[in-house]
Amino acid sequence: MKTYDDENIFAKILRNEIPCFKIYEDNTTFCFMDIMPRSDGHCLVIPKSPCRNILDASDAQLAAVMATVKKVANAATVAFNADGITVQQFNETAGGQEVFHLHFHIHPRHKGIPMRAAGCMGDMDKIKQHAEQIAAVLN
Repeated sequence: MKTYDDENIFAKILRNEIPCFKIYEDNTTFCFMDIMPRSDGHCLVIPKSPCRNILDASDAQLAAVMATVKKVANAATVAFNADGITVQQFNETAGGQEVFHLHFHIHPRHKGIPMRAAGCMGDMDKIKQHAEQIAAVLN
């Protein structure tokens, strides 16, 4: 099993070394916007504790993260009047993982509108607005 690298970008976000647009936080999980959004409202849910991916996650980490995924997915559905939600999760390089801290992508979706290409930086003002929309539903 590979080891967790506490210098990954999500670990740095959790330590407030890198800014983010936070949506939700509880004792064990954290949710923030993806800065390369593939859909309006594209956000990420991570555990606060070190965990490389689903292959080394504890049952408690997975349960906590999935409860937050459900909560935020429901809020994003309302915030964006979405027809559906796509949840993505990748493990190891061969599985498409790029940041080696367990994370789930939440994509609000609308019928007939495909997700945007990966790897394109988003408009930070728009991303901030989207974070506020989801957070408003959660509050």
